[in-house]
Amino acid sequence: MTAEEKIYDVIIIGGGPAGLTAAIYAGRALLSTLMIERAMPGGQAATTDAIANYPGFPNEITGPELMTKMEEQARNFGLEVISADVDSIEAENKIKRIFAGGKEYKARSVIITSGADPNKLSVPGEDKFTGAGVSYCATCDGAFYIDKHVLVVGGGDSAIQEAIFLTRFAERISVVHRRDKLRAAKTVQQKAFDNQKIDYFWDSVVEEIKGSDKVSSVILKNVKTDESKEIEIDGVFIYVGITPNTGFLPPAVKTDDRGFIITDESLQTAVPGVFAAGDVRKKLLKQIVTAVSDGAVAATAVEKYLENFS
Repeated sequence: MTAEEKIYDVIIIGGGPAGLTAAIYAGRALLSTLMIERAMPGGQAATTDAIANYPGFPNEITGPELMTKMEEQARNFGLEVISADVDSIEAENKIKRIFAGGKEYKARSVIITSGADPNKLSVPGEDKFTGAGVSYCATCDGAFYIDKHVLVVGGGDSAIQEAIFLTRFAERISVVHRRDKLRAAKTVQQKAFDNQKIDYFWDSVVEEIKGSDKVSSVILKNVKTDESKEIEIDGVFIYVGITPNTGFLPPAVKTDDRGFIITDESLQTAVPGVFAAGDVRKKLLKQIVTAVSDGAVAATAVEKYLENFS
């Protein structure tokens, strides 16, 4: 029986830490499980050079190594994986229909673990140095910049809160913001202004990120004067928003005003039998460890849901 002919107990959309953990738990529950992933399993975590805050690895582990281990474990429990972009879902009936790569797949339940992508600056050097001096997560990578000079791009709550967090490690944090005042909450701003480690490049944008093996400098442009200058830097942390991968969802799956999926405590969405886990859902902290937790909860909730399936 082909994947298109079969009705799975659960289809997992997305192959990051949340999806792989959900697959492990679903497999242990003897649920037939298909994962649809647009690239290789592992998600953004697989592109992270070193992970220092995942429990159990005191000497760090690389993102590819950790995700490879998770994928191997999930496959050992019977996970099937196909590589395709999900185009749409029909979820109003008990049997869910997922359309991906020109084919249709069916399941009794769905776990959406499609993640969220950080918005990029789209400047030269950004992609080249991602994981080698360009980061979108201070909590993940801040400890690698002890006594270094780092740049934080952005002026909202996330950018300024992460700049404050980076003062635990870096010697100097320079905030680059295209306006002449921050957008962060006043209390957050004041805390940043009171910290002597943080300085500011106002009315400025990053034009280019430069280096050889890793980031060594950036070109900044003042948007009011058009003057450009190069400054030496050890790392660039970019906070210009993130976008959840939810474009394929039906309207019945409710999201917040930013597009993140709203779930209950069992991680079920507004549609019975459709669950969400990881960065794609509305929650406080988006980390590998919380994605793993979400995956476990969602798969366990699916098992309970299927007990009453008829």
